Amino acid sequence: MSTTTAAAPVAPGNPPEQAETVARGRDPRRRKRAWMAVGGALVAFVFLSPYLIMVLDSLRTSTDVKSTPTSILPKVWQLNTYATILGDERFLNWLKTSLIVATGSTVIVVLVAIPAAFMTARHRFPGRGAFLFLVLVTQMFAPTSLVVGLYRQFFELNLINTYAALIITNAAFNLAFAIWILHGFFSSIPLEVEEAASLDGATRWQVLRRVMLPLTLPGLVTATIFTFIAAWNEYVVALTLMIDDDKKPLTVGMRAYITGYEQHWDQLFAASVIAVVPVVILFAVIEKHLVGGLTAGSVK
Repeated sequence: MSTTTAAAPVAPGNPPEQAETVARGRDPRRRKRAWMAVGGALVAFVFLSPYLIMVLDSLRTSTDVKSTPTSILPKVWQLNTYATILGDERFLNWLKTSLIVATGSTVIVVLVAIPAAFMTARHRFPGRGAFLFLVLVTQMFAPTSLVVGLYRQFFELNLINTYAALIITNAAFNLAFAIWILHGFFSSIPLEVEEAASLDGATRWQVLRRVMLPLTLPGLVTATIFTFIAAWNEYVVALTLMIDDDKKPLTVGMRAYITGYEQHWDQLFAASVIAVVPVVILFAVIEKHLVGGLTAGSVK
């Protein structure tokens, strides 16, 4: 009489070999995810380490910052530096100027780039190629090479030491990039999507606002962030056109913390940390629309 031994139950959906490998802790997928997590953490540390050093230096005393050899952590933690900076009227004026100039330039660029990119991507008209080439050529000129001509032009227009001069300049130098970015996104959208909206009775403006813009939202976000950061970080033109100390942007005004007579390195680093915050906030607010914009507007 033969005896039959029952086989051990196997978890549904897992082959016996895979179950045995998982049981031994040798799942290759798990190890791959672990290594990717470690690699991602290392890359993030490399990119974030300058900001970490900047934060630590803002919490040191000015003497500790200049000491050699330096230490990783502050020898004396100075926690009132940020209160000193935020209570400085000069810093608040510089911050206000940077916000006005960066926001104004971004708004102008977006409002002009959207119709320009839409028309060049969807309509064939005489001189279209020359226009796009001219837009590309303007991106090749740096503000530094044109700063003398800009000063002369704004002097004739009586716009020296005004917000308008910086807003116009930053908008002009970032418009070409925004047009090219949005032009590529508009061109990638199938023509049938636009025709379907027109057959439903949508006007040209409604097609652009309700269909095309949601589909090009990732490109619009890219152009917005790029323009805002470029205007926020601009230095040479602001140094040349802005005379009054209370109208200078952060990039120019923060030089006042380091002079030939006094050096407040702790305040400079604290001001630099605060200057990064608006850009981080803008990215955090807009970034969530990147994925949603890929499919929004394509379904009726």
